[in-house]
Amino acid sequence: MSRRIAPRYFPATVTPQRSILVPDSRPVPPRNPQLAEAFADYARRHPDEADTARLFLDLLDDPLDPFVRERLAGHFTASAFVVSADGTRTLLSHHRKLGLWLQPGGHADGDQDLARVALRETEEETGLRDVRVDPVIVDLDRHRIPEHKGVPAHWHYDVRYLVHAGADETFVVSEESHALAWVSIADVAGDATYDASLRRMARKWGKRRDS
Repeated sequence: MSRRIAPRYFPATVTPQRSILVPDSRPVPPRNPQLAEAFADYARRHPDEADTARLFLDLLDDPLDPFVRERLAGHFTASAFVVSADGTRTLLSHHRKLGLWLQPGGHADGDQDLARVALRETEEETGLRDVRVDPVIVDLDRHRIPEHKGVPAHWHYDVRYLVHAGADETFVVSEESHALAWVSIADVAGDATYDASLRRMARKWGKRRDS
């Protein structure tokens, strides 16, 4: 008579030096205090978006690793509002999968430094060099990604940063895009055909530049 073996469950308690282990999951890093404070700071600067910031803080505390795309219920991504050296234009990508003009960005793939992710995605998707990232979060946006090639629909918790371009604005179109284009930020802010969150970032930059 075979003996039934009970499933193994790992401890869910955590100390600052240990990671959480849960059934059927990879180890989860301890909570990122710098990112938690960045979300809280964003809520203070944008009180009308405090509910959105709370969703991001809640995800940061999730028992499954929110920095990997394998967490199909939703995960962190990072993107960049790329600003030209003169501050008047932004570099947009005509996204191959979504068919929209959007800012560069992508998955964290385990990297908890989301500003670094935004900078890396800018370089990979646009070919721009001599770019620098402002580590202060400029925008937060939670949006639904449709099912694609067997990957079910899921949520992206996108953390956005300003990336400043240098004098050389030469770009290279990657496999992620149909095309790239430098576009007037004022035009983006006022054109309802653009994505609403992209227009929001353009307006935020306009206010910051005029202040």
